[in-house]
Amino acid sequence: MSMPEPGRQPAAGRQELRRGWTTGACATAATKAAFSALAGLGFPNPVTIRLPRGQEPSFALLRQEQGPGWALASVIKDAGDDPDVTDRAEILVTLRARGDGLGLQFRAGEGVGTVTRAGLPLPPGEPAINPVPRRMMTETLEALAIQTGHPLDLDLEIAIPGGAELAKRTLNPRLGIAGGLSILGTTGIVIPYSCSSWIHSIHRGVDVARAAGLDHIAACTGSTSERMVQALYDLPDMALIDMGDFAGGTLKYLKRRPIPRVTLAGGFAKLAKLAQGHLDLHSSRSTVDTENLASALAQLDPVAGRAAGTAAAAGEILALAGTHGPELARQVAERARAVAGEAAGSAVAIEVLVVDRAGAAIAHAPGW
Repeated sequence: MSMPEPGRQPAAGRQELRRGWTTGACATAATKAAFSALAGLGFPNPVTIRLPRGQEPSFALLRQEQGPGWALASVIKDAGDDPDVTDRAEILVTLRARGDGLGLQFRAGEGVGTVTRAGLPLPPGEPAINPVPRRMMTETLEALAIQTGHPLDLDLEIAIPGGAELAKRTLNPRLGIAGGLSILGTTGIVIPYSCSSWIHSIHRGVDVARAAGLDHIAACTGSTSERMVQALYDLPDMALIDMGDFAGGTLKYLKRRPIPRVTLAGGFAKLAKLAQGHLDLHSSRSTVDTENLASALAQLDPVAGRAAGTAAAAGEILALAGTHGPELARQVAERARAVAGEAAGSAVAIEVLVVDRAGAAIAHAPGW
């Protein structure tokens, strides 16, 4: 593989970020180890699994315990260089034999959430163990069952000690996942700063809103703009999408899963990037074209426009605009709405609100 493997440093002189493993991959490894012990093969340590794209990583066990009809194993999640909330968390799997012919049953242990709302990939009442991790664990167990002859009438419980507290730092409570974290992952590999979990939460937030029959949601770049929009429209929590910098990830998903009315709200600098055609608003991946903004200001006030010609940031240009600031922000809002509308498609009506740092709307591009 060309990518550096999780748990290893990049080769000398290379600047690649270290990749890591998803909670789903960690749970699969712990599941394989626990079943091996339950089937009389002992605990393999390290334990090797096969990921959906064919990679075969190995995981060291933290815990391995066994008793009559049960076995447990755990691994420590290594998210590589990604700032993942679950990095260094313990992923613990307990298998309990039942012998009732009902097959494999997934359970939520300590720190793993339970689905409470429609619209997610799992029905309400199910543990928040997503479909791909379920398939990885199921296929791993089926292969071992053929090898050992041990039946698959099992309760498979996943726990993440401390997961309920960690979940408060995620969007799970807003999505209707109660009591803990989700077991995620589609490839088994965490790519640093891909923010796949955040984008996943955006998509699930749209799905939950659609399932609830909402016809108006708000996608905001931060908490200040979110509070303003919620107060303006009295929107329920499930109508609020924490878009962050991922305008493209939000708008393109809405094109596939439209909601009739969408309010986009954010600060002047972020929305200036969107107005200039950037769909990723993070400072490391897009920059504001200050010359373009200064030129727009010069059309309103030549003196201020000349002063803005040496400005280094969008906020500085807005400050130099003085009384023309609201009109400059309105132009940004109008252009941002056009870019967003093209990305989201004709089935979604979009309005844009530019919000200042105090939480007040300074410009509005209406969409309905």
